[in-house]
Parts: sequence; C-alpha cells; structure tokens
Amino acid sequence: MAISRDLPVLITTVEVTWIEKVVERWLRFGRPIADTILDRQRRMLSFSPDNVFAFVLWAANEYGTVESHIDIVRTVGSGEDYQTVPCVQPGGEVLLHQSSWPRVQRVLEAIDTVEAQDIDPTEVSPDYWRHLHQRLEARQQPDAYTKARHRAWPENGMP
Repeated sequence: MAISRDLPVLITTVEVTWIEKVVERWLRFGRPIADTILDRQRRMLSFSPDNVFAFVLWAANEYGTVESHIDIVRTVGSGEDYQTVPCVQPGGEVLLHQSSWPRVQRVLEAIDTVEAQDIDPTEVSPDYWRHLHQRLEARQQPDAYTKARHRAWPENGMP
C-alpha cells in the first residue's frame, strides 16, 4: 500500500516541569524545534519526526522518591506506530526505558560517556540505546558506544 505524500507532519510535544524537590521532568538531550513557556514551572517542547531525545521524570513526597525513570524516544511520523509515554504527545518509539534511580543514573552515565567522546547523543545509533536497555534489564554490563561504532552506523556516512 502506498503512503500518501500529503500526510500532515506529526509534531511530538513533551511537557517539562520543574517544581524543585517535588516534580522534576526534564530533557537530558534532544533538539526541539520549538520551546513554549506555559507558566513559571512548565514548558512545552516540540519535535519534528525522526528525532531522538531523553526524557527524565522524577517525583517525590515527604517520604522520599516516589517515581524516577528515563525514556529515550524516537519521534515518529504520520502513520507510524508508537508507544505512549507520560508527558509525551502522541508518544514515540521507545528505544530505552529504565525505572528506579540507580538505573536512571546508569543511563545518565552512559550518555555522559557518549558526550565525552564529542558524539551528540541524538546521533547515536538507535540500536545502541536498545542494547543499553536490554543489558540493564538483564543486569549485565553494556558494551561501550565508541567512535568506531559510531562511524560504522550507516546514518553517519558509512555504507
């Protein structure tokens, strides 16, 4: 079945919130095409299709942390399947999802390692984020994302 070229562009929005020590929903990396301030504590970020971002959600009450997770999401185009993600409309292709602060920290450390090599995390192979997710789920050490692996990814100019 042919896909119509007249489909509207699907824009993905992410609501970020910062109420310090209560609700902290923030973007770790990503390239929004628009940033709209909703009020003093909330903003709406917009992404075009086929972009990757990392979204961290953390919440606490008087007894401590009640929620913490990170999602690395690829935005989808019109007609593509997607998964729902809190605060992300309509959703996206979830490349990685980790819950609990220790696992969130492991993902943040992996992102830091990628950036330390002067690699933009938005340009990392989606398969690496899937690999990281699976290895953390299996409680195994993930492979490092290296410059050689990055150069070998077809999107980055190699056949």
